[in-house]
Amino acid sequence: MTKVIISGGGTGGHVFPAIAIANAIRAKLTDADILFIGARGKLEMEKVPEAGYLIEGLTIAGFQRRLTWKNLVFPFKLAGSMIRARKLVSGFRPDVVIGVGGYASGPVLRTAVAMKVPALIQEQNSYPGVTNRLLAGKVQKICVAYEGMEKYFPKEKLILTGNPIRQDLAGLNGKRNEALGHFGLTENKTTILVLGGSLGSGTINQSVLSCLQTRMPSGSLQWIWQCGKYYFENLNSKLSTSGISGENSDVHLHAFIDRMDLAYASADVVISRAGAIAISELCFAGKPAILIPSPNVAEDHQTKNAMALVNRKAAVMIKDKEAVEKLGKTLDLLITSASLQEELKRNIASLAVPGAAEKIASEALGLIKSS
Repeated sequence: MTKVIISGGGTGGHVFPAIAIANAIRAKLTDADILFIGARGKLEMEKVPEAGYLIEGLTIAGFQRRLTWKNLVFPFKLAGSMIRARKLVSGFRPDVVIGVGGYASGPVLRTAVAMKVPALIQEQNSYPGVTNRLLAGKVQKICVAYEGMEKYFPKEKLILTGNPIRQDLAGLNGKRNEALGHFGLTENKTTILVLGGSLGSGTINQSVLSCLQTRMPSGSLQWIWQCGKYYFENLNSKLSTSGISGENSDVHLHAFIDRMDLAYASADVVISRAGAIAISELCFAGKPAILIPSPNVAEDHQTKNAMALVNRKAAVMIKDKEAVEKLGKTLDLLITSASLQEELKRNIASLAVPGAAEKIASEALGLIKSS
C-alpha cells in the first residue's frame, strides 16, 4: 500500500488545494493511505475530516513580523512541533511527502527530507513563502502556478502545474437552478458573491456594508456574502439595525460557505480578495470579478496576482485603502455594462489551467517509483 503525507494549511487557500491533491491521488491509487498533518486550531482540523481523511495536528504558529510577546514562545512551539513531526513521520513511514505551505509544512517537510523520504512542495503564489523557499534545496520537485519561478527556486526542480482547485467546481453551468434553491435566491435578479477568504476580510466587509447602507439593496440585486466567522455576529447585528436583513432580505450573510460550487454557479459578479487559489477558482468559474487585494501579505503578492488579470482585461481591481469609497461606483459600472461583463468573463476563463491536482499527484507518485 502506498502511503502519503500531505502537510500544511492555515487558510482555505492551502487546505482546499491539499484536499484536491489527495482526491487526485485516490483517483489514481484507490487504496492509497493518506495522512494529513496540519496546525491545531486551524481550518484544516475541521475541513480535512469532513473530506474523509485522517489528520494529525501540530502546535505551531508563524513568526510575527511585528514586535509581539507571541514571538517569545515561537522557538518552543517550533521545537515541540519538530519532535511531534518526527514521531508522526517515523510512525506512519510515508513513501512520499507533499507540502502545500502553511505553518505545519515546515516541520513535516524538514523531518521527511532528513529521513530520506521523497518530498515535493506546491507553491501557489507568484512570490513564494519563507517556508517553501527554505525547503526548496532539500525537496525533489517543486510544483508552481506561475512562469519565472526560477528566480526563487532551482530551475531543474520546477514543474509548471497551475493551482489545484476544488473538484466540485466542474460543471458549474448545470448547477445554477440547484444553486438558486440552495441559497434561497430569485432567478431574475443579479447575484453578487462576496468573498473575503475563508477567514473573512475586514476591508471587504466594511466596503460592502457601506455600499448597502448608503444605497440600500436594489430590487434587482441579491447578495451571497461570506464574511468570516470572526465578523459574522457584528455584521448580522448591523444589517438588522439598518433594516437590510430579514426574512425576505436579498442579503444572505454567511460566516462560511461550504458549497462554494453552488455559490459560484449562482454568481453573476464576484467581489473577492486576490489570493492565488481565489484567482485560480475565478478563472475556472469564468466570472466577472472586482478584486480587492489584501495589503497584509508578503511582498504585496495579492496585488501582483490581481494585476496579472487586470493587464489582460480579465478583472477589475480596487486598492484596499480605496475600497470603502469606490466599491459601490465600481459595482454599478460593472453590473450596468453587459459588454464589460462579457469581456471580463471571456478573458478570465481563458486563463484557467485545468488538471493541476492530477499533475501534482502524478509528480508525487513518480517520486516513489524513481526513489
